[in-house]
Amino acid sequence: MARQNEPGRIVIRRKRVHDHPVHGGSWKIAYADFMTAMMAFFLVMWLLLLVPRSDLHEIAEYFRMSLTEAMQASDRTGTTRSVIPGGDPSPIPDQFKLDDSSTISLDRLDQPMAYVPEPDTGAPDDEADQHQLEDLKRRLESLIAQNPVLQQFRPQLLLDMTPEGLRIQILDQNNRPMFALGSDTVQPYMRDILRELALPLNTLPNAITISGHTDAMRYAQGDRSYSNWELSADRANAARRELIAGGLVEHKIKRILGLGETVNLIKEDPLAAVNRRISILVLNRQTERRIDRQDAMAAQNLESLQLPDLNPSRPAGYSSEAP
Repeated sequence: MARQNEPGRIVIRRKRVHDHPVHGGSWKIAYADFMTAMMAFFLVMWLLLLVPRSDLHEIAEYFRMSLTEAMQASDRTGTTRSVIPGGDPSPIPDQFKLDDSSTISLDRLDQPMAYVPEPDTGAPDDEADQHQLEDLKRRLESLIAQNPVLQQFRPQLLLDMTPEGLRIQILDQNNRPMFALGSDTVQPYMRDILRELALPLNTLPNAITISGHTDAMRYAQGDRSYSNWELSADRANAARRELIAGGLVEHKIKRILGLGETVNLIKEDPLAAVNRRISILVLNRQTERRIDRQDAMAAQNLESLQLPDLNPSRPAGYSSEAP
């Protein structure tokens, strides 16, 4: 006992340190894979929202097909060029499917590509339609030369053929403006021109567009309240009213355009009087079909958005259809 309490003795206890294993970065790879999978999932969900409801059933049937069934020899395999078994023809609708003529070889990617217009597979009578428009141009020129009302305005009438159809332009002059200054009020002689042109435009079933143009002169208040955009559109609409009053069938009018001073006849002089004009374009069938396709695609895209009801005042269960 006396030895244990001996003064001056120091006891040192050393703790053994155990090395912990170093953690690796494998968890980062797993986390990156998880985030990639989530991104792909939300991308697929977003794409499904863009598919029309009528096509969802075909997509569902595609994913229900088992691998064994897809690999079996059938009329959907054998000569297929698809890398997906049983995928040609694919049950998923594809409105933008490319054929062999649309493919581009890899050795031509570094070469500049020329613009190729969209092939039109419409009616075979496009050539006959072009001849009818040219015949209408000749008849209008003869009418202008023989009609006493139009003959005096011959310098203000310009007829030419464009890729879109027959264009009739009514030009302004400093001493004989078509409209009152800064407004869409039609002058009496401009009214006579439009009403004389109305009936000849009915001889063909082709639709027409009416475009208004102004010069570069600005309003005092600038573009904040009423500008050349509104003025050109109002003048085109005023020309539409005069054509209908002269006997033009109303449903023949396809579009009313206000182009402001963006398309000048004399680019060197934006204030020239001839830049103020009304353009009446008799559309050929090819241009008319292209406009109809654009409108149809816009309507289809609007249906695929599946917009919610924006009228909160309707009661629950309200239906716009008659009972």
